Amino acid sequence: MEVAVAGAGLMGCGIATRLAASGLAVTLYDSHAGSLDKAASRCAEVFEELVDGGAMTEGAASVALGRIALTPRLTGLQQATMVIEAVVEVLDVKHRLYALLEDTLAPHAVIASSTSGFTPDSLAGGMRHPERFLVAHFWNPPHLIPLVEVLACRQTRPSAVASTVSLLAQAGCEPVVLHKAVPGFIGNRFQFAVLREALHMLREGVADAATIDQVMKHSVGRRYRHLGPLEGADLGGLDTFLSIARHLMPQLAKSEDVLALLDEHVRHGRTGRASGEGFYTWNDEKLVWLRQVRLAMLRQR
Repeated sequence: MEVAVAGAGLMGCGIATRLAASGLAVTLYDSHAGSLDKAASRCAEVFEELVDGGAMTEGAASVALGRIALTPRLTGLQQATMVIEAVVEVLDVKHRLYALLEDTLAPHAVIASSTSGFTPDSLAGGMRHPERFLVAHFWNPPHLIPLVEVLACRQTRPSAVASTVSLLAQAGCEPVVLHKAVPGFIGNRFQFAVLREALHMLREGVADAATIDQVMKHSVGRRYRHLGPLEGADLGGLDTFLSIARHLMPQLAKSEDVLALLDEHVRHGRTGRASGEGFYTWNDEKLVWLRQVRLAMLRQR
């Protein structure tokens, strides 16, 4: 199977390196020359991290980097049997790209979007051949997090789902097929449900940000590395969980008013790592810590 990635930003480069590291030849397309100029160095940085984390040797990383071909022309994708779209989360931009891809690709080629939020049916709207389309939602950064959520649209042919799952498994991913599209899919719904409760406790003064994060990392965070929430409920006893849930769930945050805390930070330019300030100060010491965390994640793969 010849694979291509359309969009050479952070996610596109991450997906391309994940695929190339598994032995696949990958064509990375972007119509913006500036993005392609950065793509080679971004991919090289990912492979350097894989080497530092013990996931690859320097020789293997060099060979894998050579499997990624960069192109600014759609004609460079003509032989691809699967194209993974990783452009900006703007519906019109994606629709325009799909129209161009349908003019370029063979009829049997699969088009998969790495969208984090748009439903498959909204993305496939207007396509001449929606039976070739599906969502393959990678998590950032793809070389560290193996999960990929796969969702079909109403017209997606079963063989497209099967070939996508097979390719992702070959690339060392953890593909899961969702039966139904819901906003945020599964992973982001977990992420934002936890974030809402964390913001609520921070705003209510239950603890500071570092303590809240510490509790997560050294309790349920450790458990969830190996056990999902439903497995944990089974092991703890559904009768016990029901008893606790009846008095605890009514006390949990349910409204969106906690977003005021995020809004305050954003309005004052405290957007997190990118600005150097958020809930934490992202100085050199914090960035060194982040690199150590990423390397530890690689060693646990």
